[in-house]
Amino acid sequence: MKKLNKYLYAFWSCCILLITSCETVELDITKDPNFLVPGQADVDFFLTAIQEDFVRHLDGTAVTEDNFTTGDDGLNIIGMELTRMTSFTNATASNYQSSFQGNVFDDEWTNAYRGIIQDIRIMTPLAEEAGFTRHIGIAQFIEAYLITSLVDFFGDIPYTEAARLETDGIENPVRDAGAEVYQAAFALLDQAIANFNSSPISDPTNDFFYGNDYGKWVRAANTLKLRLYLNTRLVDSNAATSFNAIIASGDYIQDAADDFQWNWTATSATNPDTRHPRYGINYTAGGGTDYMSNWLMNQLDTTDDPRLRYYIYRQTPAVPGAEIEPNEETLRCSLQQPPAHYVAGGFTFCWLDNGYWGRDHGDSQGIPPDGLLRATWGVYPVGGRFDDSTFTEIAQPSDPSSFGGNGAGITPIMTSFMVDFWRAEMALVAGNSTEASTLLNQAMATQIEKVRSFGGLDQFADQSFEPSDSDVTSYVTGVINDFDTADNGTQWDILGEQVLIGFYGNGVDPYNFYRRTGAPTTLQPNQDANPGNFMRSMYYPAVSVNANSNSTQKATNAEPVFWDNTDGPPAN
Repeated sequence: MKKLNKYLYAFWSCCILLITSCETVELDITKDPNFLVPGQADVDFFLTAIQEDFVRHLDGTAVTEDNFTTGDDGLNIIGMELTRMTSFTNATASNYQSSFQGNVFDDEWTNAYRGIIQDIRIMTPLAEEAGFTRHIGIAQFIEAYLITSLVDFFGDIPYTEAARLETDGIENPVRDAGAEVYQAAFALLDQAIANFNSSPISDPTNDFFYGNDYGKWVRAANTLKLRLYLNTRLVDSNAATSFNAIIASGDYIQDAADDFQWNWTATSATNPDTRHPRYGINYTAGGGTDYMSNWLMNQLDTTDDPRLRYYIYRQTPAVPGAEIEPNEETLRCSLQQPPAHYVAGGFTFCWLDNGYWGRDHGDSQGIPPDGLLRATWGVYPVGGRFDDSTFTEIAQPSDPSSFGGNGAGITPIMTSFMVDFWRAEMALVAGNSTEASTLLNQAMATQIEKVRSFGGLDQFADQSFEPSDSDVTSYVTGVINDFDTADNGTQWDILGEQVLIGFYGNGVDPYNFYRRTGAPTTLQPNQDANPGNFMRSMYYPAVSVNANSNSTQKATNAEPVFWDNTDGPPAN
């Protein structure tokens, strides 16, 4: 049911090449005259597809066919599920190992190797011959992010031998150590910076991220280095020094105007669907597909977080078990007693007040007819509805007011507020809680301002429900006061909670943070008291293990990636 949706030009259909294994591609261009040889290909077409496939790697796809919506998730949603930013809900199991088997990632792996890496390998010599150095620089940046994100999720991966069937006859590429892939990424970023600073014959026709502003590309490349140094701080004694050297240079993303993000448009719901994938999957005639996290909604609601109405849209004011009587058909757990470990830890169970209809972490009780009842994604970051307490169903296309922002959201990849969160983590590691407090304050203020800028995207909403400046100041001040008066362990919990809330829409970095720090310890546990090992890394995709004789499945999902030398987050 999961499909890889490509944002393709007519030409691009001629460039889809035959596949013989997961990490290699058979470039058989002699059998079918309809296939174009690489020398005939347009470099701009390749770069367009590389950029679009890259964001699909993170946010997946949404394919609508005959009023039925499906798609693949991308890495962001998986990371968000594991960190309670959205609900981890499996219709049959709450056990991590059972729920995250290798076939879950088949589409992401295929897109990475058969799509992005293979296209980069074909495009690069064409761009070199044409003198299109900045095309190459963008591809090198994307490759560096791509391969390190694969390491972050899977560990060791095929890289140096990947996509080398035609050139070197390598059918079954071996895996490279994760640390070596990271080093390759640093080298790619240095090369990318040199290419960004070059004087090419021509700039790309479509630079979807920065519109051919290569000063911004250089800052993004240095910011990606910051991200990699942060990840490796536990295993590299020089990581902090390298991190701080980039900060001292000032040549990184410091302003929201330089944020590295993908801007989705609201122009098409047909193939290709250019709306934010989570919007396309949830704003349908049948209502929501995803479940919102009870932990996140409770956290936002009970602290008067000014982001609540932007993040979460409620279709109903009443939840069974709270404002209305329990209902076995629509919310089965409303008739059940909470698990003993929920009671002991004081965690919310099943239902929340005020219409925040979501699911607990690990709820596996099937999918009831609640698509037009459950809470769903709001206006940030997916371009949905701003919650103005009108409780309109999101059933398109009958009600124009259900459209919200029509899917004109963003995929936040690396932003100025993220850098401030990273710097706050580094400061706290160094024992400088005063600097950490200042950076946390700045990160929260910047991120909340970015969220508030989405308020006007929903033209149907009553904007009087938007929080005031004083509301924002009061909230941020309260968090910082709590942080400043807390012990070290509680400071990590507060920072961790704000990372999970602030990175909403980006699940890759919070998943890394959670494994790197074990914080926050305040997260709602799995409903199953014995859910098995937490996903310290993902099982290799079935398409890789089954098609590559040099690819064997890992023994356990408790196997950490190379930069994770901690005891890991709590088991559940």
